[in-house]
Amino acid sequence: MSMNDSVQRILIRFPNWVGDVVMAEPVIRILKHHYPQARLAVALRKYAAKILVGHPDIDQLIPCDDKNLKGVKQLAAAIREESPDLAILLPNSFRSFLSVRWAGVNHIVGYRRGVRRFFLKGPNPPRENGRYKPVPMTDYYLDLLKWMGLKIEGSVTPHLYLTEEENARGEELLNRYGIKAGDKVVALNPGAKFGSSKCWPPKYFAELAERIQNRYHNKLLLLVGPGEDAIAEEIVQTSKADIINTGPDKTDLGALKALVKRTDLLVTNDTGPRHYAVAFDKPVVVLMGPTDPRHTNCHLDKTVILREDLPCVPCHKKVCPIDHPCMIEMTPDKVFNAVQQIMEQGGAGERTAGADYRSQTA
Repeated sequence: MSMNDSVQRILIRFPNWVGDVVMAEPVIRILKHHYPQARLAVALRKYAAKILVGHPDIDQLIPCDDKNLKGVKQLAAAIREESPDLAILLPNSFRSFLSVRWAGVNHIVGYRRGVRRFFLKGPNPPRENGRYKPVPMTDYYLDLLKWMGLKIEGSVTPHLYLTEEENARGEELLNRYGIKAGDKVVALNPGAKFGSSKCWPPKYFAELAERIQNRYHNKLLLLVGPGEDAIAEEIVQTSKADIINTGPDKTDLGALKALVKRTDLLVTNDTGPRHYAVAFDKPVVVLMGPTDPRHTNCHLDKTVILREDLPCVPCHKKVCPIDHPCMIEMTPDKVFNAVQQIMEQGGAGERTAGADYRSQTA
């Protein structure tokens, strides 16, 4: 597809999941590099908008809720006000296409999947053995730009930015938690919006917290998302470690940026904050259960991924129908060994150097 300087207004429809939003961020920087004169608008779900607040290359954020027809029409109206010359769809859904089409955008680029393949321009999604091929999401999104003829130069590691308000909120929280400039901070993220199948047992987090604090005498920060208060409370009540529970503060995705940026290590289920850590160049241990690592197999320089070698994974089920072996068999010993690797050797690359990222057997 031939693009030229006549493109003055670009609309990017961003994905919905927190981790996918972060992994899509390089699309913004690369488009701005190639079209520095263009006005760049980004449409994404309301709850995820704060992830991109403060980004210097975004001229307009359009928070949306397009889960029903009314929401699709409202989004179409907001896009129409922007009058984009070009729209780039990162999600694969027909709904994401419909709002842009109703907005009257003439040039729409996205993967040609389902019914929408007849109405937009773009590449066919990669396939393998008759099925859609799992691809690291950053690569998946950037391949749309390559199809447009844009050259991908420089780093494609995601970046996140904080506003003055987010920095101030972060400082307020850290001061209240008693975290000083020289303190080492390990953050634990025990929840997952996807479903309980992604969650490592709370009793394991409780034991891990004790072992980390006994060994390294660091501050322990428990990151708590909406609906995860019961998980956090169980960990705090079960563990003998001194854990800072952020749950009562109801930190949003904006304040979360400030907290993750302050950490020295994050231990997390395979969920959004994992990608925050990458964006802020922080070491992270990822406890992966039912999901396929090939979708997130990128930006792993400071990442250790633990995964059990079981016949049932990846299942992609939100709730485990059996006894959750992918997480139960990932013992605190295995996770603590990974923590030690980072805390004492200062890196994570060796564990993720191969083609398959799985926890070592005890």
